Amino acid sequence: MNWILCAMLDEANIIIEKYNLKEIKTYKEISVYKWKNIVLVKGWIWKIQATMWTMILSQYGPFEKIINIWIAWNSWKEENALPWDVFLVDKVVQHDMYLPFEWEHLNYAKWEIDICSKINIEWADFNIFDESICATWDQFIDDENVVSQIVKKHNAHVVEMEAFAFLSVLREFNLLDKAYIIKSVSDAANEEARKAHESNLELAMINWVKVLEVLLN
Repeated sequence: MNWILCAMLDEANIIIEKYNLKEIKTYKEISVYKWKNIVLVKGWIWKIQATMWTMILSQYGPFEKIINIWIAWNSWKEENALPWDVFLVDKVVQHDMYLPFEWEHLNYAKWEIDICSKINIEWADFNIFDESICATWDQFIDDENVVSQIVKKHNAHVVEMEAFAFLSVLREFNLLDKAYIIKSVSDAANEEARKAHESNLELAMINWVKVLEVLLN
């Protein structure tokens, strides 16, 4: 079974329509859709939401691939990256956790989480950047100074709100070897970010669905 996790309704709908998925379960905000060997969970944004819907997913199984796919903000570490380009993530870091202690029992909250699963794309009509680092924190970014701080600290290519929580749950259930993270860029994380996000959202989603199609096939 292939599992797909989306945050927003727009992100989920493009996949629901493409694969003719049918709703099979609804919670307060979280919905689950299925057709044949594909299950999609739509859970909304934020690390708390991501933790909840990944926990829900973990109760189903069996798992062939567990795919985290949604929009992110460009850090401009890749100077040639454009809105709607796609990043294939192999490491996720948590940016907004501050613990000034070196106690070993707190390492689970500070660790970088690596992904071993790889996606092989031979050709696309947009840029695809592999071996990318994704930083997670609970804010929409529209400040270039904030972006530069995140790049300096983590060397991150993209920033978003859910991936560290997603992988943290999979780590607990020994499912990291099933994980894939696909991030498509919607904006430059600057003062024009909100307008750019809204303008570029559809094309960004179309591009990551092309990558998703390769992964599922």
